[in-house]
Amino acid sequence: MTSSQIEIQLIAIITAAACALPGVILVLRRMAMMSDAISHTVLLGIVIGFFLVGDLNSPILIFGAAAIGVLTVSLVALLERTRLVKEDAAIGLVFPALFSIAVILISRYAGDVHLDTDAVLVGELAFAPFDRLIVFGRDIGPRGLYVMLGILLFNTLFITIFYKELKITTFDAGLAAALGFAPTLMHYALMSLVSLTVVGAFDIVGSILVVALIVTPPAAAYLLTDDLGRMFVLSVLIGALSALSGYWLAYGLDASIAGSIATMTGVIFVLVFLFAPDKGLVSSARRRTRQKWEFAQTMLAIHLFNHENTPAASEESRFAHLREHLRWEDAFANQVVKRAENAKLIQRNNGALELTDHGRQHAQITLTN
Repeated sequence: MTSSQIEIQLIAIITAAACALPGVILVLRRMAMMSDAISHTVLLGIVIGFFLVGDLNSPILIFGAAAIGVLTVSLVALLERTRLVKEDAAIGLVFPALFSIAVILISRYAGDVHLDTDAVLVGELAFAPFDRLIVFGRDIGPRGLYVMLGILLFNTLFITIFYKELKITTFDAGLAAALGFAPTLMHYALMSLVSLTVVGAFDIVGSILVVALIVTPPAAAYLLTDDLGRMFVLSVLIGALSALSGYWLAYGLDASIAGSIATMTGVIFVLVFLFAPDKGLVSSARRRTRQKWEFAQTMLAIHLFNHENTPAASEESRFAHLREHLRWEDAFANQVVKRAENAKLIQRNNGALELTDHGRQHAQITLTN
């Protein structure tokens, strides 16, 4: 493995982790598509910053892009407060307008500058190792690695310091306001953090992958845990796994690294969506099936308990009578009886079904509850 390959993977992992942290809060607040809006509109801030300073490497571009990201959030909130449009419609109105202005400015006034919309949309991680950071005449590694590492540390520090405030404003904004936590201020601080993360990442990986890394790992983590702290950790791990597996998928297929990483975030999400222990589709289907059989066994136990020690007990306890009384098909009734026997709820005695002590207790508890 070459040094360039190692650097690309490190940049991808750190970028994925940096994007996943604020993404957790966005997903929980049902604002995931705000990341899509910001990832496009920050281009306008970069263009305006470039026109002001004439240098694509100037930090002014980062601040300008972050400011446009906050402006996007403000405009969306302003439209939503009119109650004439909902948030999703407001996002759909604001970000195409601002992004289109940026595209027009690039095509009209920056045609001879290395600032094209294709690179902004899809990025190219393979070129990241060629942009080196030189300190006192010494090459210390890719510039993108240090940019994203700094953003990752800043995001981690912000979430650690304001963890309590983020948690309460996310799950109960009304209570947060009553306790003096200023949910509006926290909202704009979070959006500023998202803007900063997007600005740092999209020059390296493009806006499409930024959205995938902000939204998909937290969405997958949400299906795996209900604990906020664990959700942060799982989001970072899933993002890192997506970055590594996506890189090697691109290597094997000789395809776009950013596209392959985005694909792997989707693949991992689908696997979690299907097989998550509690919320996955397969687990839910198995749970519903198990509950169906457990309910049928309970019905059988209650049926036998209600007719126990009555004149009709001999008739009601016959297997053939289950079709008439409980309206069960023979195949289904046979499965229920077998499962009830295995669960030690009933036993057969001269062709009749009888409750065991465990089955009788189970029926009594069910009826009591």
